[in-house]
Amino acid sequence: MSSPMQHTLNVPVQFVGIGVHTGARVSVTVSPAAINFGIRFTRTDVVDRDATIQAHADAVCETRLGTVIGNPSGVTVSTIEHLMAVFCGLGVDNAVVSIDGPETPIMDGSCEPFVQLIDRAGRRPQAALRDYIEILEPIVVGDGDKRAALLPADDFQVAFEIDFATSAIGRQRIDLNLNESVFRRELADCRTFGFLHEVEALRAAGLARGGSMDNVVVIDGGSVLNPQGLRRTDEFVRHKVLDAIGDLYLLGAPLIGRYEGLYAGHTLNNALTRAVLARPSAWRRAPVSLPLARAV
Repeated sequence: MSSPMQHTLNVPVQFVGIGVHTGARVSVTVSPAAINFGIRFTRTDVVDRDATIQAHADAVCETRLGTVIGNPSGVTVSTIEHLMAVFCGLGVDNAVVSIDGPETPIMDGSCEPFVQLIDRAGRRPQAALRDYIEILEPIVVGDGDKRAALLPADDFQVAFEIDFATSAIGRQRIDLNLNESVFRRELADCRTFGFLHEVEALRAAGLARGGSMDNVVVIDGGSVLNPQGLRRTDEFVRHKVLDAIGDLYLLGAPLIGRYEGLYAGHTLNNALTRAVLARPSAWRRAPVSLPLARAV
């Protein structure tokens, strides 16, 4: 279990990159925030209406190929899942993300560049206990053969399974007890992936304009086209875990529970977080210093 205290950054950190779908060059500043502030995104290029969006499950307005959050004024920020995963993995509770464009930069397609940036800024504890969401009863959503679930557990656990027809991926499964060291060692460097035959259709739909082999693992038939190959033999399923961690952190607090994903993606992950919010009797929000509710 991570520190029981809330954390924010020591100092602001700035970076620039392109959006994998928009292809737009954007500048981002992640800044410290006060106790109980949570994670908020602010579009600095929007000046005619409310440009602030709370990073929360009920703010998700699109889940095609990424997680998009928006506010009632119609302002959105897309592809937030990797940065949210880093906030979760490194235990950042409170931060302001100021961004001058519509999409969070993809960087190299993994969480590793964001980890390095947060490490550069440093983190500091705050004078308030961190609340955790403790899962008390199973919460399950599904769509055909796809499934996502949160189950009671004594810590944060993530299990994921994928199965693609291409021999470049095949069936992969992973099961981890999550903490900061595991996040850094086992997951942070794993990149997003896509299929060459889908690129033309995606670009016709206004997507994947910033995608390249610098930020996506590209698969053609049974081959990985990136000259450097894979970082891990099961990089694909590990990246799906990163996506799930980022999507789950939109509940607004770290979890004490077990996530299980079977062929799941952003859409099912968001359905799961909304199912959690709709069943307050199935969980409680409490400091980790309290005994587990299932043990009392």
